[in-house]
Amino acid sequence: MPVVFVAASKLPTPFATFKMNGFLEEENGREHVVLSLGDVSDGEPVLGRVHSECLTGDALFSQRCDCGSQLEAALRAIAAEGRGVLLYLRQEGRGIGLMNKIRAYELQDGGADTVEANERLGFAADQRDYAICLPMLEHLGVKSLRLMTNNPRKVKALTDMGIKVAERVPLHTGQNPHNKLYLATKAGKLGHMMGNEHQSEVDPA
Repeated sequence: MPVVFVAASKLPTPFATFKMNGFLEEENGREHVVLSLGDVSDGEPVLGRVHSECLTGDALFSQRCDCGSQLEAALRAIAAEGRGVLLYLRQEGRGIGLMNKIRAYELQDGGADTVEANERLGFAADQRDYAICLPMLEHLGVKSLRLMTNNPRKVKALTDMGIKVAERVPLHTGQNPHNKLYLATKAGKLGHMMGNEHQSEVDPA
């Protein structure tokens, strides 16, 4: 899966001025971005997040998920540290794409949870591929991550491909009445470490 570096520029944000690094998956034309801050190539563990695109949460302020809140919290944490990376992967809807995500939302409106909706559409609960992270991190010289995530599968996926995860940093934010079942399902069916509040609401499947 060739992933090539395209260009880099400054990206001023309300939190810090990041370096925006653009990458292209040549096979399918998907474009990914890594925001970096400070010296991340010194060999020391780097505070980082691997964030999959969520148009509804990241840009449209949806409260059906916690994605937008996690994105902002991660950028704030990196800015406060003065050093870190955020990989923004174009894998909408856990890899099923935006239109299928809307179809899944329609099923959820009828009572399905997020996993059931994906499966009814013929998809796996989570179709994301983290192999694209390795060439991007190698390009930036990142050797080890302090990974901001609640998802142990993400930690395992990165570790299995040779990326050292020195620490998992919990990222609990964005809870609201509209995403209570969504967060409970992530805890119970996908193994996310959401804390006792959500872990107890859905039996593991």
